[in-house]
Amino acid sequence: MIAFLCGLVIQVDLGSCVVDVNGVGYLVAASSRTLAALPNPPEKARILIETVVREDAILLYGFSESAEREWFRLLTGVQGVGAKVALGILSALSASDLVAALTTADKATLMRAPGVGARLAERILTELRDKAGKMPGSKGGFSVPVMATPVGSIEADALMALAGLGFRRMEAAPVVRRIMDASGPEATLDTVLRDSLKDLAR
Repeated sequence: MIAFLCGLVIQVDLGSCVVDVNGVGYLVAASSRTLAALPNPPEKARILIETVVREDAILLYGFSESAEREWFRLLTGVQGVGAKVALGILSALSASDLVAALTTADKATLMRAPGVGARLAERILTELRDKAGKMPGSKGGFSVPVMATPVGSIEADALMALAGLGFRRMEAAPVVRRIMDASGPEATLDTVLRDSLKDLAR
């Protein structure tokens, strides 16, 4: 199995690149994030590799950092998420975006990725939510596990109301949670919404 390639990047296309290692050109599929991080051809680069062996082909998938490769492995373990869809998700969302989307049950954010519809987004949430806290959430670090939002709670209702006002769940969730923690058992939907709007409007 190939763990990484170190060679000249001689070509970068939409969704893939070609790396020349000692005269052998390797075609490597990659997310737009990894491709954007590569130097301009022809320059030397080191790319982490995930090798997928099929009956009819040996496919190489490249990553600029280990966090992205770990997420690729996790995502492709979900039924219906193939390598192409996983790379699409990793092109649309960073590792920290994925952690936030999974831990706040933000289906809409997952659906920003090409090939991810409502049903597949729901499956990803169901299968990976409990694993998100153990995954890399940013370059060089791991995220802290976040509790899922209980359906029908003040927090869930506040997030739904804020989403209706145009705020992304990913930015609203930490604000609502902080206000809920500060208010304690005295928190009401009206006060949480009012204070959240004040914070988000800054």
